[in-house]
Amino acid sequence: MSNPEEPLVLNGIDGVTGQYLVPPVELPAAAEVADPKGDAPYFDAWKQWLQVVPMGAKTFLPFDVDPTNPVQAGWGVVFHAQASEELRKSLEPLIAHRRGLVEADRMHVLTYQPGETSHQFLARYAVGVGDVEPTRVPAYLLLVGGPDDIPYDVQHALSLSYYVGRLSFETPAEYMRYAESVVAYETAATVPNHRQVSWWAPKHLGDRSTHLSADELVTTLARGAPANEKPHYTKTIAAKLRYTNTAAIEDDATKEWLLGALHGRESRPAVLFTASHGLGFPAKDPRQLTDQGALLSQDWSGFGAMSPAHYVSAADIQDDARLHGLVAFFFACFGIGTPSHDEFPLDPTRRGEALAQAAFVAALPRRLLSHPGGGALAVIGHVERAWGFSIKPLNLVQSNVQPFNNSLALIMSGQPVGYALRDFRDRYSNLNNLLLTHLDANTPNGKMTPRELIHRWIERNDARNYVMLGDPAVRVRHTDLQVIP
Repeated sequence: MSNPEEPLVLNGIDGVTGQYLVPPVELPAAAEVADPKGDAPYFDAWKQWLQVVPMGAKTFLPFDVDPTNPVQAGWGVVFHAQASEELRKSLEPLIAHRRGLVEADRMHVLTYQPGETSHQFLARYAVGVGDVEPTRVPAYLLLVGGPDDIPYDVQHALSLSYYVGRLSFETPAEYMRYAESVVAYETAATVPNHRQVSWWAPKHLGDRSTHLSADELVTTLARGAPANEKPHYTKTIAAKLRYTNTAAIEDDATKEWLLGALHGRESRPAVLFTASHGLGFPAKDPRQLTDQGALLSQDWSGFGAMSPAHYVSAADIQDDARLHGLVAFFFACFGIGTPSHDEFPLDPTRRGEALAQAAFVAALPRRLLSHPGGGALAVIGHVERAWGFSIKPLNLVQSNVQPFNNSLALIMSGQPVGYALRDFRDRYSNLNNLLLTHLDANTPNGKMTPRELIHRWIERNDARNYVMLGDPAVRVRHTDLQVIP
């Protein structure tokens, strides 16, 4: 069980200093933020923010629509209103491919207007909150552009009821490469991947965060039991789905090992899962756009040290990498992207310290998806920091890796990747409801202590921030994968 007296450790390593991005915060100080004594105007602002968070919602498709089948549930691409004609044309190979598969009235090219909330976007297409009408707004939505075009908040809110992915590249050529890569994968006579799932998890001395992620998350997923128990390989999703299982945990989780997996030097995994620190850089550091969210490896020599030799970044992915058909899941701070402001501020005005000059998508997943030799199908990970609450929620004696296990199992069994993330979406929804119940003056039950409130607030933001990059309708062609001899 989480010790309520333990300090809050904000994950992530500073790419300049080699120290934690934010020093651990003692719980009494955090609790004072959650329930201040005396006059604290910021607290009223924080409560008002919580009262307008998206209500818990489910995907209410028509009764005769299979949510795992985009042909029935529908597929749509959402362009920003000011998207150039060149950008629109660059995705035409994928749009034409989906148009040939999806029922005609459930295939739509939609427009996002600047400044819209998710609810306003849906209302403009005559769709109510929580209702999914595929003939108006399809269940599978591909957002096109960075968070400066379509904000992360819109993606988070839509994900409560829709299966949402995003593409964000610097040039139309990269969009086209991704589009052509997906079409090639889905139409080829054979697939390029082995029936293999690979795991990678550094574990650093004196670092509670990576001890938790390596011992209780990745070891459990890869070996069927946490590190302090006997392995049960027959209970792993790899065994149940007949995937070869390869793992690099602690000392084996080197930069060389991960680059070997990404470059297909020995085999080509269909699914890759990593759990590590992600790097963070100051807002004005020129390395932020290129290296923020890079994956810190076991090669790191410890707090106070930092070198490019310690982490895997976009620059390490060479043109001969063999990524085509890969689905990657990065459990790491900033692994998918960075918002403009700190979403876990100790000043709950929700205008925390500026993290970046503008919100952006991380360079490493963009490189994987737009690779010239054939890109990854999808990359899943975190916007902002990744917290240990995803592994061990508040008040649980043991870790709970079920959302990870379920999502990976669905991906490996060939379900659409956007649909496979439903457990994370549902957890976000449930935590929203816990916070709203606490704030409802007409509900006497469900009230939390200040320390519980600060934990639940962090859990809710953490659950919300899991994001998919790529077309949410892509799926691993699991029946075509070959087991490595």
